[in-house]
Amino acid sequence: MKCRFSGEEIPEILTFGKMPLGNGFLKDQNPQDEYFFKMSVSVNNSIGLLQLNEQPDPNKMFHENYAFYSRSSALMMEHFKDLSNEIQSLLDKNFSSDNNQFVVEVGSNDGVMLEHLVKANVSCLGIEPSKNVAEISHQYGVTTVNKFMSVETADQVISEYQQANVIYSANVFCHIPDINNLAQACSNLLKDGGYLIFEDPYLADILEKVSYDQIYDEHVFLFSCYAVQNIFIKYGMQLVDCKPLNTHGGSMRYYLKKTGSIETSRQLDNQFKHEESLGILSLKSYKDFASKCEEARVGFKNKLTSLKDNQKSIVGYGATSKSTTILNYCEVGPELIDFIVDTTPTKQNMFTPGKHIPVLPYEHFLPHPDVAVLFAWNHQKEIIAKEGAFKGEWMTHLHHEYKG
Repeated sequence: MKCRFSGEEIPEILTFGKMPLGNGFLKDQNPQDEYFFKMSVSVNNSIGLLQLNEQPDPNKMFHENYAFYSRSSALMMEHFKDLSNEIQSLLDKNFSSDNNQFVVEVGSNDGVMLEHLVKANVSCLGIEPSKNVAEISHQYGVTTVNKFMSVETADQVISEYQQANVIYSANVFCHIPDINNLAQACSNLLKDGGYLIFEDPYLADILEKVSYDQIYDEHVFLFSCYAVQNIFIKYGMQLVDCKPLNTHGGSMRYYLKKTGSIETSRQLDNQFKHEESLGILSLKSYKDFASKCEEARVGFKNKLTSLKDNQKSIVGYGATSKSTTILNYCEVGPELIDFIVDTTPTKQNMFTPGKHIPVLPYEHFLPHPDVAVLFAWNHQKEIIAKEGAFKGEWMTHLHHEYKG
């Protein structure tokens, strides 16, 4: 395929086969018209950018019944509260003389971060394409534009509001296939000297952990620091700092500055060295990753099959978008996992995309099963602390549990 950023031909490294939408939970266990696409990934290893070969229509994914709410996790609520404090500090440090400070969040979801800025009397705006979560943000006083981010949307915001001192986005930029249009939109929307701050799943962590479940329909791109530097410098924004995060099983927060004095951090310099040591710019690293994914796939299904052969009860914990990749890639259905429990009301009493495993309210975790498959493994510490009474076996799909 051709790289979405550079236009050059790049090699395919891994195919997952037929895949449904990650958040395409079903009311019917035997639907007549479920949507599937061929999911595979290619890499532009010259800049460390992994990308989906095919992406479904965004309107099929980020629709009015989109089922992900940032408020569903106490950990993420705390994460966004801390982030809002960081943004306020950045405004105070860099824009104290600007009487028209303005913050824009791209993919503002249910307003969980911006509500803290509203309470602090910081002028702000959310941009969110999913109607149902955008409407919830209004309950928290967050003004939200119900659109996808693009050059056209950025120009509309400038016309109706103003340019931004800070643009922030969490787990959204990796969703947007036209990365050049997105970068241009952010450059247009930022004031000179303004900051673009965004965080997404981090490619280096995915390669190290073999967390292939980070690859699903919404994640068009998986970025490295090298990729972010190469993409955004083209549009006048320099990567100046980065911050490793534990969210989503390993993420990176990138800090970019539009014009003005540019000084890069020691953390960023060290991160570039780390990426080099992993071979982030080497095609061999991605071929090795693909081999480990296959090893993990076989090991995960074999273990579940063995447990079932021994009459063990097996329940999934967390009906995540990532679990859609795991279940369909590993060909695991209700014959191996009895059901999955989840606290999100819009997913309860539904069926998982593709494999049609029942999703039940959290209360069905009692009586405890023999084995719990932790699909929400990125919240492992939080969940295991909560489930101290569970004396069965926790397991995940991750490669370290199955390597030879």
